[in-house]
Amino acid sequence: MSLKNICVVLVEPQGALNIGSVCRVMMNFGFSDLRLVNPQVDHRGDEARQMAVKAGPLLEGAGLYPDLAAALADCHLAYGTTRRFGKYREDFVHPDEAGDELLPVADSQRVALVFGREDSGLLTAELSLCQRFLTIPTHDELPSMNLAQAVSVCLYEVSRAQGRRLGKRAGRRKLANGDLLEGLFGHMRRSMVAIGFLDPHNPEHILRTFRRIFSRAGLNERDVKILHGLCRQLDWVDGQRRKGLPETSGEVAAEVPVVERKAAS
Repeated sequence: MSLKNICVVLVEPQGALNIGSVCRVMMNFGFSDLRLVNPQVDHRGDEARQMAVKAGPLLEGAGLYPDLAAALADCHLAYGTTRRFGKYREDFVHPDEAGDELLPVADSQRVALVFGREDSGLLTAELSLCQRFLTIPTHDELPSMNLAQAVSVCLYEVSRAQGRRLGKRAGRRKLANGDLLEGLFGHMRRSMVAIGFLDPHNPEHILRTFRRIFSRAGLNERDVKILHGLCRQLDWVDGQRRKGLPETSGEVAAEVPVVERKAAS
């Protein structure tokens, strides 16, 4: 429910093109709750529709509010965007930080991203209605961003944060247990000593590096099976070498168990 519980609030937007563009980018990243506070233009006019493209239904369904307090009445957390710093405007977060912060709240409560007027942004009184302040780091020569572009940056970062969370939650990758890993490392040790890659007197010196590499990778059971298959290939090739027989790829493939070839496919 995270993205469905996040609303985009535009305070007194002055450009129909911007409103339409915001609708389009919201649909790009999976957001659907647009709230307009006292818009200064016809948000359903031709200009807005042209920029919204296929996000027309979102434009049609935008909520209208007389002031920011009304727009935030059902929100538990609001991020007010601003480029001005000073008294009462402290403790800023950047869009990537905001994404990680707000999503856990949005799992069960409504969160708002509030954007101000194109020419003057949010008033101090309006920022006072927000619990957090958000700023986009830009170059000092031209610090203020176009409204629709600022919304794009923020929604992109929230979408990225959501992707990271879903990846962590998916739980599809079951890591190999210690017995499987030690069995693999034992096989690697024997195979690599046999071909002369590891020092037989100190095989752990290089093998520890492989342990670190595979620890970072986070091997699952299928990965372990494939690496066992690789070691078996090394064993077979080494056996052929010791017999003085040609080491052809066809003969190697013929020696690999069918189950291992399937696992590698």
